[in-house]
Parts: sequence; structure tokens; C-alpha cells
Amino acid sequence: MLQIKRMPVGQIGTNCYLLEDSDTKQCAVIDPGDQSDDIAREMEKAGYTPSMLLITHGHFDHVLGVPGLLARYPGLPVYVHEKEVNWQGKGDQYMLLAPVEGIHTVSEGDVIPFGAAEIKVLHTPGHSPGSLTFQVGDVLFCGDTLFAGSCGRTDFVGGSFGTILQSLKRLVSLEGNLRVCPGHEGTSDLDTERVRNPFVRQALQ
Repeated sequence: MLQIKRMPVGQIGTNCYLLEDSDTKQCAVIDPGDQSDDIAREMEKAGYTPSMLLITHGHFDHVLGVPGLLARYPGLPVYVHEKEVNWQGKGDQYMLLAPVEGIHTVSEGDVIPFGAAEIKVLHTPGHSPGSLTFQVGDVLFCGDTLFAGSCGRTDFVGGSFGTILQSLKRLVSLEGNLRVCPGHEGTSDLDTERVRNPFVRQALQ
């Protein structure tokens, strides 16, 4: 059985999610934005072992905890879109994830096995060029694409308001009332966002 724990971390309370498989005692860590020691303690006190890191996008507040977790758990695969890694070390890409050991680049349509479940990769750019949404059953881990009642900002390098509207339309056009686990603040669901989110309504026009 899968369980989800939400841990706000870092100076701006980025949501790190622990996706736990109670059958295998494995844990997928989604967006470890900071406080790697706290994340590790939370897993270990519950008897879970991390099996992967999932990165919705490379902005610093979603990845600062990556090096600490890799130091503590060597060999962990890090799943991220190639556009979210600062491969060249260029200053104008300072917000992106620095290259680390274990990077596995993923893109639209990829499927990552996790115990008896599957993690589907959806490419949802706009907040950043390589922003991803991870779908696990009826749950969407949206990063900074879709928020409860809002959406991610698009004024950073590589952002595009028109593109994020396309991504929002794509997400709310998915079948069913899927749960929304965003990168900041509280959770929601697609039915609520279809009705109350002004950016979603604009995307659907």
C-alpha cells in the first residue's frame, strides 16, 4: 500500500513528499528541497529506505537536499528532465540542479517502476522548460506547475505563461478527480481546480 507524507522544507516551505510503499518499506523522495538530515530521519524512524529521488524541476528550492541524501545513501537514482540540469555550469542557469551522481534523465511518457506501482512521467513545462509532473495512481505531484488556486510563476529564465497554460489544460483534462500535490502550500484535487482556479479557467477558454 502506498502512503504519502508531506514535509515543508527550506526557507520558503517547499513541499517535499515521501511516497512510501508499506509492502516493500521503500520510499521515493520527491523534491528534497533542503534539510536532508530531517528527511532522512523521517524515513528512518518509520522504517523506510529511500530507493529514488524524483525531481519535478531543478530550481534550488526543490533540489538543495539532493547532495546530502546522496552522501547518506550512495547510489540512489535521481530522476529529472535533462533541461533541469545545469550541465555546462553556466551562471545564467544558477537555479538548476548541478550535475550529481546517479542522474537518470526522463521525459514525457516514461514509466518508473516503484514496488507494485508505476510512476508515470508527464512533461508539463512553463514554470521551467523541463518541469515534470509525476502521476502515481490517482495522485499528481505537480511541482510548481499547478497550485491550489494558482500556478507557478513564469518570469524566471525559461519560463513561459503561454506554455504553462497549455500544461494546466493538459493536467485538468486528465480523466477523474485526481489528487493534486503541489510544490508549495496545500494540496487540492482536479475537480476543485477546474472550478476555482482562475489560471485553469483561462487555460480552458
